Amino acid sequence: MFKDIIIGQYVPGNSILHRLDPKIKIVLTILYIVMLFLLKSPLSYAAFAAMTAALMAISRINPRFFLKGLRPMLFIIVFTALINLFFTPGEALIAVRVFRLTLSITGEGVRLAAIMFYRLIMLVTGTSLLTLTTSPLMLTDGIEKLLSPLTIIKVPAHEIAMMMTIAIRFIPTLAEETDKIQKAQTARGADFSSKNLIKRVHAMIPLLIPLFVSAFRRADELATAMDSRCYNSAAKRTKLHESKIGRADVCCAAIYAAMCAAVLAVGAIA
Repeated sequence: MFKDIIIGQYVPGNSILHRLDPKIKIVLTILYIVMLFLLKSPLSYAAFAAMTAALMAISRINPRFFLKGLRPMLFIIVFTALINLFFTPGEALIAVRVFRLTLSITGEGVRLAAIMFYRLIMLVTGTSLLTLTTSPLMLTDGIEKLLSPLTIIKVPAHEIAMMMTIAIRFIPTLAEETDKIQKAQTARGADFSSKNLIKRVHAMIPLLIPLFVSAFRRADELATAMDSRCYNSAAKRTKLHESKIGRADVCCAAIYAAMCAAVLAVGAIA
């Protein structure tokens, strides 16, 4: 399950999204997230989902890859939906008894649960497009360029960009490491599939300790490698490929903005 995490992975390609300037992609991703929380009507939700499907098709990445990446997040998505379903106040429609507790399902709870389920799926899918179509080096360059105006007030733009990119890049690495440790512990008799919650929590201890040790070891190795290459964040660095915003980037951004405006217009009409 852990190896299915797609956040932080990069899939090489030659699609329009792959060739788009990283700064434009980061800004459009922020716009995507803002748009997701501005939707109000069911018709606007459907239009936004269609727009997301179009972006997935343009990226030329297999849709099964996105569905596979949703599996590790499914527990969080379902748990969040259930919290909204059972703990949203309103007029009770159905009463459910769970562990000697009587929980009420309200109409407002059903609506909020469906909205949260939809938003989380769209959020994971849409934001994954950024890392799937942008290499870590280009992503670092884009974040640094966007934060560069803040250097006037002594904000370390390069350091922030480097830390964010390393954190995102190591997500699939740690997920793969977690999967290997889990399989090794399962071979030694650890039970991670027990229905008893206490037993499952206890079984996580031999999983988390080696994972933390591995994470610290990798961090130390990365720091040593950067130090041995005389890395200095304060030095002015040159780039082999300097990213520049061209006409194609502006046109793609304008088309995307028009799509977002169309989605909002559909929601206003509905």
